Amino acid sequence: MTISTLLSLFGFAMVAGWTPGPNNALVATSGAQFGFRRTFPHVAGIGIGFPFMVFCISLGLGAIFQQSAIVRETLRFVGVVVLLWFAWKVATSGKPNAQSGRGRPFTFLESASFQWINPKGWIMAISISSQFADPARPVFSSTVIASVFLFVGFSSASGWTLFGTAMQRWLTTDARANAFNWTMAAMLLLSVFLIASSRLNV
Repeated sequence: MTISTLLSLFGFAMVAGWTPGPNNALVATSGAQFGFRRTFPHVAGIGIGFPFMVFCISLGLGAIFQQSAIVRETLRFVGVVVLLWFAWKVATSGKPNAQSGRGRPFTFLESASFQWINPKGWIMAISISSQFADPARPVFSSTVIASVFLFVGFSSASGWTLFGTAMQRWLTTDARANAFNWTMAAMLLLSVFLIASSRLNV
């Protein structure tokens, strides 16, 4: 992989990783509700889980996804249902600490597993692998792609979590908390709309 290709990959990954989406909305909400330390397993699940998924797709798993309409539509349905449920939970989560310990952040395994049912993640991973994976050196190029997303995943998820954590001092009234929660829920609903209306066989 040339330097120019690596820089293009890094730029693509930064845009994909930092722009609003399901992962970023969820960690921002978790940061506001639970703080950075308790949200870190969620961050780690994204930072490690998505690069591992990209590695597998770059090695050939993406071909199964693209060739099987049943797999694509099942993933679309499951992903939409899960994201709608998350959007409802986010919208109704209330002020930080308002749940009196009844809620909890994602665990590492829950966060890593979510990457595999996130249709936006599949679209991103297949687009990236189709552009940057080298069929002549599949393991090497897949490792490079995954390594870039390891950095971007941790940095973007941490950044959005810190944003949510910083909002804790502002979310002191029900009106402010509801505005923040519904904004994060709207990000999830936008993802649902885009996923429901898009073609997944990219």
